[in-house]
Amino acid sequence: MKKFYLTVATALTLCSSLMFSSCIGSFSLTHKLLDWNQGLGNKFLNELVFLAFWIVPVYEVSALADVLVINSIEFWSGTNPVAQGKSIIEGNDGRYLVECDGKGYTITSMNDDSVVRLDFDTDEQTWSINTGDEKIPFMTFVDDTHVKMIAPDGQMQLVELSQEGFLAYQQVAAGELLASR
Repeated sequence: MKKFYLTVATALTLCSSLMFSSCIGSFSLTHKLLDWNQGLGNKFLNELVFLAFWIVPVYEVSALADVLVINSIEFWSGTNPVAQGKSIIEGNDGRYLVECDGKGYTITSMNDDSVVRLDFDTDEQTWSINTGDEKIPFMTFVDDTHVKMIAPDGQMQLVELSQEGFLAYQQVAAGELLASR
């Protein structure tokens, strides 16, 4: 059943991109997230964060927000709300306040006041996703050569910042993601 919905969603996305190619937008939220990841450090750390952001669906949420809300606003208004620091976004399912403070993004639903935040705790050296009710750490710096990363089962796994450590983490992540489908 999931495969059917994925196929339909992919087909609809491809058809809409051909029909509405003039309003594709800049995907600035997703690009800023990727740029932030690329600026973290060495290639192993960048790849670990990339994988963690697929396990904890940060990339999926940012891409969906870009596709459904931010790019449409950019097309119709001529300005991008993510690039401005603070903006109100009108979407089909409500209004959202998007704030950039240089340390991350806060997206607040003006419908139900729910808040999602990506934060770095300097004392704990931990990146986490904060929904207000729950703080989900996904990466903690242990030392210059090790981090603890969230695994698909929700536990933190020690990962060496090397090719071997990265490959081991990638196998665990890919194995769990494939098993869940």
